[in-house]
Amino acid sequence: MFVIHQPAVAICFCLLTMLFWGSWTNAQKFVTKTAPLYVFYRDYVYGILAASLLLAFTLGSFGSQGRSVPEDIQQAEGRSILLALAGGIAFNVGNRLLTVGISMAGIAIAMPVGTGLSLAIGLVVNYLAEPKGSVALLSLGGGAIIAAMIFSALAYKTKQEGADDADSSSNGNRGIWIALAGGLAAGFFFRLVSEAIATDLIRPEAGLLTTYTGFALFAIGLNLCNPLVEWLVRKFVLPDEDGQPDYRHVGRREHLAGLGGGLIWGLGMSTLLLGAKQAGDAVSYGLSQGATIVSVLWGLFAWHEFKDAPAKANRYLWLMGGSYVAGLVLIVLARSGG
Repeated sequence: MFVIHQPAVAICFCLLTMLFWGSWTNAQKFVTKTAPLYVFYRDYVYGILAASLLLAFTLGSFGSQGRSVPEDIQQAEGRSILLALAGGIAFNVGNRLLTVGISMAGIAIAMPVGTGLSLAIGLVVNYLAEPKGSVALLSLGGGAIIAAMIFSALAYKTKQEGADDADSSSNGNRGIWIALAGGLAAGFFFRLVSEAIATDLIRPEAGLLTTYTGFALFAIGLNLCNPLVEWLVRKFVLPDEDGQPDYRHVGRREHLAGLGGGLIWGLGMSTLLLGAKQAGDAVSYGLSQGATIVSVLWGLFAWHEFKDAPAKANRYLWLMGGSYVAGLVLIVLARSGG
């Protein structure tokens, strides 16, 4: 199977994750212009599963290093399999709520709030499990990320103060809270998956999983729980979707866009898992969350979410961006300080 050996290459793979994870939300914005959110999300999780299986039986099964996916599954312990499946479930709950927050408050606000909290939790959880890197720099980086979340919320508040639509303001505020709930749930998924994966992918430990098997089981867990999560969200969080077109009556373009969004996210997950063991779980996960900056740029320049906002709101956005970048730089520097 394909394995990364150099820490510098591993960090480059984490940067690829940042680009992939920062871009999949464009598919959601496109699909939800004409179709309900659940349609996008159902295709999105199918796309993640397709990406995981494609990689498992290509890069994960070719070559002489490590174990092929079929061999890996045969020797895996039940605990490792359950951890990978549980990671998919935790991610589904968190990411589903994040997509709801995006639909209500927009990419430029929901992503920094939701993924910022997820990053802060992920840094702590992953560092406690694997103390690799400078704890001081990781702490400063996490603090900068939290500051970026605050600036993001202030930007949205300032934007809504200049708006006349009270219903829209209320809906957006609700979206921020939902995105925060999503970030809280998603902060644990990467630790669950990483716990199931071998530390040495060239000579993987018995009972643990390789990157490709772990990702495939993660995607299976994500898809298995999705019908229940979808039902709960549609019933209690977005009940107004009931009057919109159902899955079968949505156009092919929307379905393909949803699948494409899942494929993009899935490629990002694979590059993160491949780079994590060389870069360190806390550092790699923190670096990957630079996706927030990418998504904010999409929201600002492609979807014009702050086109008519007051100048003060844009200043908060610049502060948010600067804080987030500073946090990411500190997290990267932490790799060489441990």
